Amino acid sequence: MAIRHAPDTMQAMVLEAPGSALALRRVPVPEVTKPEQVLLRVQACGICRTDLHILDGELTQPKLPLIPGHQIVGEVVAQGSGVSHFGIGDRVGVPWLGYTDDTCRYCRRGQENLCADARFTGYDLDGGFAEYAVADCRFCFPLPPKAKAVDVAPLLCAGLIGFRTWRLAGGTGMEHLGIYGFGAAAHIITQIAVHHGQSVYAFTRPGDDAAQALARRLGVAWAGGSDEAPPRPLDGALIFAPVGDLMPTALEHVDRGGTVVSGGIHMSDIPSFPYRLLWEERTLTSVANLTRADGEDFLALAPRVPVHTEITRYRLAEANQALEDLRRGAFAGAAVLVIDEHP
Repeated sequence: MAIRHAPDTMQAMVLEAPGSALALRRVPVPEVTKPEQVLLRVQACGICRTDLHILDGELTQPKLPLIPGHQIVGEVVAQGSGVSHFGIGDRVGVPWLGYTDDTCRYCRRGQENLCADARFTGYDLDGGFAEYAVADCRFCFPLPPKAKAVDVAPLLCAGLIGFRTWRLAGGTGMEHLGIYGFGAAAHIITQIAVHHGQSVYAFTRPGDDAAQALARRLGVAWAGGSDEAPPRPLDGALIFAPVGDLMPTALEHVDRGGTVVSGGIHMSDIPSFPYRLLWEERTLTSVANLTRADGEDFLALAPRVPVHTEITRYRLAEANQALEDLRRGAFAGAAVLVIDEHP
């Protein structure tokens, strides 16, 4: 095992029981115990609404105690004997998908995001709300060494899930795209859609002037509240807000043959709706997790656009405040814990 010096202990924000705030603890630095693992000195970790769902107990089976965080940018400081495509000092990104069995029928047919034995970073596996983290190198992505860690972190979930959601809705085949919930994922995928010449219609919380202003700066054709109708029918719609009521609302606004995709891992119940909203070959569906191929495709595309992330920074010890600000919609764009200010 190759290694650069790491301390024996580290600071981490730890979830000890669902429904409780994260606790700042000093815990042992995790060890590389398997050939395919890398130990990372965490530089930055994005904050995701999924982290809120875990804290609130809406995702019901996290490992406990748990270090959350699944948008990790870090530097390799130790690695197992089976790691060949990363070296000490390399910068890598760690996403939500942290392990699959590679043998089940889903993995064999290219749907590893549906693997029944999958494990997820910051849920089944300790994540990046800490100074160090261990990850399986097979599920890590190489990152540009010169890019700022704080800017890259949101790409690893908000970007990847947004990209998969967009492609499932029709990708470049859409001309008019609606996006409901204009947060981290939306502000990234808007840039992808505009880059491809699509007209984007941004739906925010009613009265959220900051999110609507950000959407307009990113080149959307229209921005308004989720209680408003777009000025024209949509070819597809992406739902990033965890609000089940938005699914039939969006379905009402897509044209015949259009697709509405939920990009969230948790959503409030979807109310009943008349069949006429689904008729004419409209589709209502969801995205589950991501594949490594999604990551490779998106991270190759993002610098060509180029994607710029709107960031609100927090220190590690401010993770609870960041999560509460996310809950309240207190910032536009993405929130990131900055753990190493150097990069």
